[in-house]
Amino acid sequence: MCVISLTRPVLLLHVCFFYGLDSLARARGSSSGDSGAGDRVANQLLTEMDGMGGKKDVFIIGATNRPDIIDPAIMRPGRLDQLIYIPLPDFGSRLSIFKAVLRKTPVAPDVNFDVMAQMTNGFSGADITEICQRACKLAIRESIQKDMQREREAAERGEEFVDDDVDLVPEITRAHFEEAFKDARRSVSDNDIRKYESFSTSLVQSRGFGGQFKFPDAHPPAAAGAPAPGSSAGAPAPSSSASAGAPSSVPAPAPASAFEEKDDEDLFA
Repeated sequence: MCVISLTRPVLLLHVCFFYGLDSLARARGSSSGDSGAGDRVANQLLTEMDGMGGKKDVFIIGATNRPDIIDPAIMRPGRLDQLIYIPLPDFGSRLSIFKAVLRKTPVAPDVNFDVMAQMTNGFSGADITEICQRACKLAIRESIQKDMQREREAAERGEEFVDDDVDLVPEITRAHFEEAFKDARRSVSDNDIRKYESFSTSLVQSRGFGGQFKFPDAHPPAAAGAPAPGSSAGAPAPSSSASAGAPSSVPAPAPASAFEEKDDEDLFA
């Protein structure tokens, strides 16, 4: 766990970052042979996270590459309730990674970073870092070999070898990167990428409405032939020429016995 405190005149922010969250919050009941130690760790983690709910200056961030084995309770609202899927770096990100890793390393001016970023499509940041480290090792190995060759040549001439601290390989050249790319490999396959994208999509859809939520219209359009709002269906509008107090032409209701006899005749006809 890494705790970072950012102190400002009016702000004190604490960030708790858990790297490899799947090792701490594995789904309870899925492990066997550990005497329930994994379940107890997950329970204690959930308890501590619930206790920090009222603290506005504490943020908890977890990173994992196995979201499918994390306990679902830790991703409920109020805990780690926001899922952020970080895909593999694009062209601009890969270019920035090459420059950041080699910012303190002397590189030949004819080394084109754009070409290397274009050729590493699908590589992660760790894969790109491995390529740069391998190129550095090849340059160091070449420098050592040239020093040993100078020492042998001096011995053959019968002279004493004097190390003048001259770096025969002062920078990493294109040949070093070309040799490093021969052993380059991707750590994340296409199947893994599809699995992560499918899990992210399914989790977002299962936790909400997605893009289907919409407020209903305040006044939906009336269908053809439908009565206007505020008028009663099936009742004729009163005549303006009717005099006040005129007797109604609506017939009087029939006695209940008449309906009962008619109903009986219909049932037993």
